[in-house]
Amino acid sequence: MNADSEELAGGNASGRVVRIGMTVRKTWLDHSAAVQDYMKTLRGLGVDVPLPLGRDEVGRNTVEYIDGVSAMDSVPLGHCELFRIGGMIRQIHDASEGLPLPDPGSWTTLLPTENPDLMCHNDLAPWNLILGERWVFIDWDAAGPSTRLWDLAYAAQSFATLFEGQPVAEAARRLKAFVDGYGADTALRQALPQALAERTAAMDNLLRNAHGSGLQPWAQMYNEGHGELWAAATGYVTRNQKTWQSALLA
Repeated sequence: MNADSEELAGGNASGRVVRIGMTVRKTWLDHSAAVQDYMKTLRGLGVDVPLPLGRDEVGRNTVEYIDGVSAMDSVPLGHCELFRIGGMIRQIHDASEGLPLPDPGSWTTLLPTENPDLMCHNDLAPWNLILGERWVFIDWDAAGPSTRLWDLAYAAQSFATLFEGQPVAEAARRLKAFVDGYGADTALRQALPQALAERTAAMDNLLRNAHGSGLQPWAQMYNEGHGELWAAATGYVTRNQKTWQSALLA
């Protein structure tokens, strides 16, 4: 390791991640060039994302390091924070409207959805949000074709902390604060509870199938407790759909 580098936590799907100065460096993947172009476009449209810096001298994917703390350290987040984050995600989605979409058949998406029509981050969650002088989503490696609803469902479930053991009424209020911040219309609010259940189940299925096939790093994550977490979350999100619906349409 470079004497001036610091190994960072995370990088489950992209391998070893290091910080050197004010940059983050990780493995260059098949779609890294296209993802960096996407990030540059978002920045040009006023979205604050890490500055993409191309490849370094040894071919690693290089982006700006964002100083601050992980939002994961503060979950469950307060309603004001959730409202702000919902607005941030709406800005990303709106800026992505009309951007050229790569052929989904040529693009590897971890949890694909039917009829993708929007470039999305695909992992908008507390562990990928840095809070500091700037609030910035990091780890754009999984970006690719998806839909507004599918991307929002994952973000809503994770930011509202819709996990087993959370008091349902308070979780519903957090969900409403987040979706209100996003400014979702009635149609999106009506579709979201079912999408929440389907997106959570998709993560559960990914981990269980990886456990059976040995696909890494998901098989290891399953063994480390993620399998039980997402199986329980699937049941929690699914059986409380009527509560989510009532909160969102109130």
